[in-house]
Amino acid sequence: MKKQLLLLSFLSLLCTGIFAQTSVGIIGTATPGGWDADTDLVQDMDNPDLWTLSVTLFNGEAKFRADDDWAVNWGSTDFPTGTGEQDGSNIPVFAGDYDITFNSATGEYHFAVRSDVGLIGDATPGGWDADTDMFFDTLPNKYFLPVTLGMGECKFRQDDEWTVNWGAADFPMGVGMQDGPNIPIEMAGDYMVRFDKSTGEYSFEQLITYESIGLIGDATPGGWDTDTDMIQNAANPDEWSISLTLGDGGAKFRANDMWTFNWGGTDFPSGTAVEAGDNIPVTAGDYLVKFNTETLEYSFTEIVEYSTVGIIGDATPGGWDADTDMEKDAEDGSMWSLRVILGDGEAKFRAEDEWTVNWGAGDFPMGVATQDGANIPITAGEYIITFNSVTGEYNFEEIVVFNTVGLIGPAIEGNAWDVDVDLTQDGSNEHLWALAEIDLIDGEAKFRAEDEWTVNWGAVDFPVGVGVQDGPNIIISEGTYGITINTLTGDYLFGEPLSAGEVLDPASIKVFPNPTSNLLQVELEAVEIKGDAQFTIFDMTGKVLQQVELNTNGTIRLDVSQLQTGNYLLHISNEDYIIGKRFSVVK
Repeated sequence: MKKQLLLLSFLSLLCTGIFAQTSVGIIGTATPGGWDADTDLVQDMDNPDLWTLSVTLFNGEAKFRADDDWAVNWGSTDFPTGTGEQDGSNIPVFAGDYDITFNSATGEYHFAVRSDVGLIGDATPGGWDADTDMFFDTLPNKYFLPVTLGMGECKFRQDDEWTVNWGAADFPMGVGMQDGPNIPIEMAGDYMVRFDKSTGEYSFEQLITYESIGLIGDATPGGWDTDTDMIQNAANPDEWSISLTLGDGGAKFRANDMWTFNWGGTDFPSGTAVEAGDNIPVTAGDYLVKFNTETLEYSFTEIVEYSTVGIIGDATPGGWDADTDMEKDAEDGSMWSLRVILGDGEAKFRAEDEWTVNWGAGDFPMGVATQDGANIPITAGEYIITFNSVTGEYNFEEIVVFNTVGLIGPAIEGNAWDVDVDLTQDGSNEHLWALAEIDLIDGEAKFRAEDEWTVNWGAVDFPVGVGVQDGPNIIISEGTYGITINTLTGDYLFGEPLSAGEVLDPASIKVFPNPTSNLLQVELEAVEIKGDAQFTIFDMTGKVLQQVELNTNGTIRLDVSQLQTGNYLLHISNEDYIIGKRFSVVK
């Protein structure tokens, strides 16, 4: 029965969305009340699921929520129209006057801006019958509008009337004149439209969305027949990368497995591509290939397998005379790590205990080292060092061991942010802390060290997440939990109550690649789960998307190719243990 607790808490959260709300409001930095107070919408007399509001908003973010509480809230990345999901992302909002509609049953919402300048014509969403109002820019008399247009014509006009209107024969940019000709939209697509009411200047910048970016050519595995798809950077959608073996020959980048958008160049191993440019001349080898669809910069960085990579310098145990060798990652030969005590001084990375290949930079505690770069300035302390011998990226993460770590917040009944409930430090891992069993109520909580706010961890995710310093309060659902947190990584889990020996560290499971596009690998060698275990994938609302029972020997491979781009929870459990990890999918 206890095994069902976590799933039941998810389901109870989902079920709250089907009951009638006594109020629905909008909250966030874009709203009059900020994140402190809801601005309530008005419920429709005939349809209790329909809510409306006329309001002035600011540049910022917002969410919808019910009954002035976070138990039921809706968000999404789409604006001005979208479908909010429980615990979804904050909605990005442009400043302006709006008529907002929201359906609490479906989550559908629309922010209809009220503006004195709009776009009208058979190329626009409203045709020649209705203006699509533009957003106010931060500068006077300037307007903008992200919009989907068809082939056809359009004009700018004021106050939904023909008394004042602007047009011209030029596209994609020009100067509109009073009663000028219709502007020809020569290609259907998504555009960012900009207009200056004082000068008549306008521009239509096509916004191109690439579903995939691939590398193609006789130097690639697929030749000129098949793209080798690259992986999109989750933090920067303009950046794409892939590691692969290439032969001598030519290559180009192209979008969506079609020649409509393709880029090439004459420079190798790095350069700036041009649309429909020449084939890039490639020299055979193993490479990390990167391409930026915004700047069109590309690079082919050769992947070299070193037998050793170490850190050397007067800040290291061996001084400038002897390398302190790092440990190579078993799955990625370019990743190296080391736990070490360093003194004040300088250091560099180098390969094969020789100066032939060495890396340095002037930044600390993180940066991107370059061949023969500057010495890295070190501040004394104990660190976990990570280094990528292909990209040069490095990080010195200082290790701090705390005397106490506790949970605090009103989710602990009777606790109003006053008293910590201390966790117990694991005997074999100084960074792993656990609380065997605790009854929590609906509310908020955070982890903190030494009964002080100097060091604290929070995040928006529950029951599994990665806490960050001064992060948001964790929104807790009522239940009985066993809790773990790793103060080195921030990984935490609110799972089943723990008996002796059942404390499992979420950070001890390696999930890679993360983010992934189709295959998720789970390495369990460092944890105590053996034999058959159940692998369950939830979305962030708690809905079960996949469930399979597998033997935990070695590395588990899960096919997640059917999942959409987003964040997910992976739970692994057997008769004795439960552990959770978060992962992302990008397409």
